[in-house]
Amino acid sequence: MNFQKVNNITGWIVCLIACGVYLTTMERTGSLWDCGEFVSCAFKLGIPHPPGAPLFILLGRLFSLFTPQDAAIGVNALSAVASGFTILFLFWTITHFGRRFIQQSEENLSNQSVFNIMAAGVIGALAYTFSDSFWYSAVEGEVYALSSFFTAIVFWAILRWEHEDVKAGNDDAKRTHAERWIILIFFMMGLSIGVHLLNLLTIPAIVMVYYFRRYTPSLKGGLFAFLIGCIITGVVQVAVIQWSISLAGWFDRTFVNSYGLPFFSGFIFFFILLAVAIFFVLRFAHQRHLRFLRLGVWSFVFMLIGYSTYLTTMIRANADPGIDMNDVNNPLSLVSYLSREQYGDIPLLKGQTFTAEPDYEDVGDSYQRVGDKYEITGKKRKAVYPPEQTMVFPRVWDASNEQGHADYYAQFLGIEKLQDNQTGRTYYERDPDMSDNIKFFFGYQINIMYWRYFMWNFAGKQNDLQGVGERRNGNWISGISFLDNIRLGKQELMPDSLKENNANNKLYFLPLILGLLGFAYQYYRHRKDWIVAGLLFFFTGLAIVLYLNQAGPQPRERDYAYVGSFYAFAIWIGLGYFQIKEWLEKMIKGTTGGYLAALLCLLAAPVLMASEEWDDHDRSKKTIAADLAANYLESCAPNAILFTVGDNDTYPLWYAQEVKGIRPDIRVINTSLLGTDWYINQLRYKVNESAPIDVIWSESQIAGDKRNVVYHIPTGEGEDSTWYNLYDEMKNQAGSEDPGNMYRAPSGELLNYFAHNKVMVPVDKSKVQKNGTVQTKDSVMDAIRFEISKSYLFKNDAAILNIIAANQWNRPIYFTQPLQIGFDEYLRQDGLTYRLVPVANARQRANSDWMLDKILNKFRYGGATSKGIYYDEENRRHLVSIRNAHTILAMNLNAENRKAEAKKVLQHCDAKLPNSGLPYGMASRYGNDHNEKSFYFGITAMEAGDVALGKKVLNYVRKDCQQQVAYYASLSEGQIGNVQEYEYQVAQQLLQRIDAELKGK
Repeated sequence: MNFQKVNNITGWIVCLIACGVYLTTMERTGSLWDCGEFVSCAFKLGIPHPPGAPLFILLGRLFSLFTPQDAAIGVNALSAVASGFTILFLFWTITHFGRRFIQQSEENLSNQSVFNIMAAGVIGALAYTFSDSFWYSAVEGEVYALSSFFTAIVFWAILRWEHEDVKAGNDDAKRTHAERWIILIFFMMGLSIGVHLLNLLTIPAIVMVYYFRRYTPSLKGGLFAFLIGCIITGVVQVAVIQWSISLAGWFDRTFVNSYGLPFFSGFIFFFILLAVAIFFVLRFAHQRHLRFLRLGVWSFVFMLIGYSTYLTTMIRANADPGIDMNDVNNPLSLVSYLSREQYGDIPLLKGQTFTAEPDYEDVGDSYQRVGDKYEITGKKRKAVYPPEQTMVFPRVWDASNEQGHADYYAQFLGIEKLQDNQTGRTYYERDPDMSDNIKFFFGYQINIMYWRYFMWNFAGKQNDLQGVGERRNGNWISGISFLDNIRLGKQELMPDSLKENNANNKLYFLPLILGLLGFAYQYYRHRKDWIVAGLLFFFTGLAIVLYLNQAGPQPRERDYAYVGSFYAFAIWIGLGYFQIKEWLEKMIKGTTGGYLAALLCLLAAPVLMASEEWDDHDRSKKTIAADLAANYLESCAPNAILFTVGDNDTYPLWYAQEVKGIRPDIRVINTSLLGTDWYINQLRYKVNESAPIDVIWSESQIAGDKRNVVYHIPTGEGEDSTWYNLYDEMKNQAGSEDPGNMYRAPSGELLNYFAHNKVMVPVDKSKVQKNGTVQTKDSVMDAIRFEISKSYLFKNDAAILNIIAANQWNRPIYFTQPLQIGFDEYLRQDGLTYRLVPVANARQRANSDWMLDKILNKFRYGGATSKGIYYDEENRRHLVSIRNAHTILAMNLNAENRKAEAKKVLQHCDAKLPNSGLPYGMASRYGNDHNEKSFYFGITAMEAGDVALGKKVLNYVRKDCQQQVAYYASLSEGQIGNVQEYEYQVAQQLLQRIDAELKGK
């Protein structure tokens, strides 16, 4: 039997199976998180968030050309196909390693040997096909599927080089010819930089393959080769990716500012200079017969060629696309974009603790393109910490509390948070020490943020609730009851909503055991290959844990970052077949043992994994992201300004507008991005059908660091009784360039400030009544008056106030959620959004007639009426918000004595979001937020006169709460923890309230 022919045919069959699985289960529209951004950018060749993904955008655009009905289908198909080809190269990688167990030279393989190698490849490749984390990325328009493809192809390519080099023997010409594979590897790595940087982590394993082939292995030599691999990884990450562009940027700044030449002249000159240098180095290497130097230079050249996809980022940024993150229209902006400057630095070897209080020092000037020059727009500042508040290998470092990081460290480590009674300032009872640091590293970063994900894929998954260590939420399980119960409490007492959760996948350790057998088998049979696979496993797994240094809690699960590690383990799953085969052949004579081993391994890994996980990975009928976006947009009046906060109330809206053409008249403004000058400046121009926005301050007034913070420094004049015009305060005081209107700090620095925090926005009553801002029945105020609730305003907060002040009630202003700046009492709910209105106590009412029309005629429901659609936790959270909008409307209709209409709204909701699609009784990680909202739905239904609907809903909620109480009651005091203790209490209280409502009904 011809091995190569069988290997190729079988590999392509496995590839087609994987592609078929992913194309069948992929989402047919936009998805949540970053997918909406990437699909929108692919459709119109926009610029996504740093550090960008230009190759992904270009390929996404190419695929979208074949799906004119929806670009998301094309981009999602790109992920599906890339994932299928990842499986192809995984198969060929496994068969390469498996062949080396059997064939030590070029002798022919027996038919049975070929079967055994193919069986190992099929088992490992299909196991990875149906693994939880990889499958998740394979069916949505994100960069991780394509990144996995590049990881797979470069790892396979080095094995292919090794095979060619073995065949070449001592023939130098053939060995040189084989090195084209290494050059191909670096070209593919250069291309992969335009997708994601994860691919670079294969370099140490690739270097070890080269070392084992070209040198006589020794401990000293192996350690040296490993060190070289790490150095090359660092050189590519820093020198190739960042320094090359930084130098080109320096040349460009010099040419423009010093010689008056056009932008990009210095950038082009640098790369011409580099090309000349490369030419002379190559000629030198050729003359001196320095083959290794020549190989290194050509590898560098082709990596740069692949990396050149980033030129398209600057080209498209100069065309001002609708999505133009960071405005990368010049080389200096590209430097900042690639280095992710806006996200800050993460300490790795030495750094601060989360209780440290920094000073700041200037480390250089910050330049931006202004007119026809690069001008200094601020200082680059670096935080400096006292030595006693720093440590080696810092793991508890993030002092920010915007996402609760510092408080989470303290809670995890048992450090109490205290408050000064006189000043109200909060502080922590002590600084963390090294034992705390190590505890967090192993307890959170290793256990929760890696090991838990690893076990999801190869042992089993408890449910889809995001977990941070609680017994009930998102843990790994095996399906072996007594083992799971020891760790997590009695799983049989878990609420039905979690036991029957589609993500409750029981794999009984079988894929894990098979992988461990393959791990051990390769260790004893081919130690060199084991080291290579082990390095791939380590660098794409634990090394990422070390590098990311993640704070907790994360806004979402991060298992997708470690799929390269799971890929490496799938190699061992395939090789585990050989161990099972050997054991069975000792008991069963002939070839039957091999066939039986193949069948058992197929059932134990890919078949079991597919049967358990298909239902929670099939997104083919789900439309929640697109429908959610449409609901947000349709909740707004024409020509509105809509402020959004997070990824999932921003990116899907971009997709709806840019791709689907839904409500292009609305200007969507993300409040997080408003902290940057480039984003504020983009508001000054028309986008789609949305007119420009007045932001009060000029481009020069917000350039760089200017007005990053505007402080409240009271003057004392009329502060207690006078309300000051917000526009005047922001334009003439906070926006003043007059040193007399600025505060001089002890350091001598002049600071912008606002003197009065009691502000007002005047109202033209005739205008707001005419343009529909208020209803005829509203009592309209002559001005909205509020107290700015913060002692200082970041640039994004100030920009929001500027837009409100300058708008003068001309355009409707909406928010996806209240922002707690001070004006929340004037936000009235209009559908899923909150509209700023000059009406007292607006938060206590909804725009009933508006919402009634939108809910009955415009709202969409994610396909929840179809059978068999699975909604994960994030999907359910947004569906619950849609259901809750119906509840709020019905409450207002009840208050207006319009109970028939309230009843109609709730019945409409029950039909569109039935219990079968979105259970009323459902445990959630937000303190039973899901059940509490369902509780209000039920009692509102009864108030509207639909007692049957109300009782039905309340009984669903009661059942779930009863089951939660039973589960929590079974946990010991040490098992339950503070978070779950709170959820336990909420469930008990909710039960009491339900019983009180149902009493006598």
